[in-house]
Amino acid sequence: MKIGLLALQGDYARHEDIIRQLGWETQLVRYPKQLDALDGLVIPGGESTTMTKLIKASRFRAPILDFAQHASILGTCAGLIMLGNKQIDSQIDTFELINVEVERNAYGRQVFSFDEQIQVNVGDETQSITATFIRAPRITATGANVEILASHNGFPAAVRQGRHIGLTFHPELDDITLFHEFAFGRQGI
Repeated sequence: MKIGLLALQGDYARHEDIIRQLGWETQLVRYPKQLDALDGLVIPGGESTTMTKLIKASRFRAPILDFAQHASILGTCAGLIMLGNKQIDSQIDTFELINVEVERNAYGRQVFSFDEQIQVNVGDETQSITATFIRAPRITATGANVEILASHNGFPAAVRQGRHIGLTFHPELDDITLFHEFAFGRQGI
């Protein structure tokens, strides 16, 4: 299996480590044509307005939307923002693949970053994990067909819609493979 990492901007290197730890091949994706050889894609954390500009300049929007019709996408932090519904901020052009409203930087500046234990429900299992929130977004509303996998202080922190998963935190920073396995280890959904 080959999993791509959108490598235009953001923290894709730690995701690469997780994917290799799971025994899968990785591909740093900088050009739309590279999506053709992939089984899944990670949109990492970073800065969503910068990602929007780079996705537009690289003409990634249509190819990613086509890719999303047959393969899973995992978005963390800014990646979740990109997967969610349209933003109030007109500088961000999202893919609208997960029916959620997301507030950017909801927990404040980077100095207010934190780790916290949260409960995750994936499949038939519930487990406690460490979630690292860095300038984290907050899911303020979920729409139809969105499954909440984990919450933090009453707000969804991990969601799934169809084959796509979005997280407000960074599992790659705590070597948590659960979400990569769930997103890409269940091909065919």
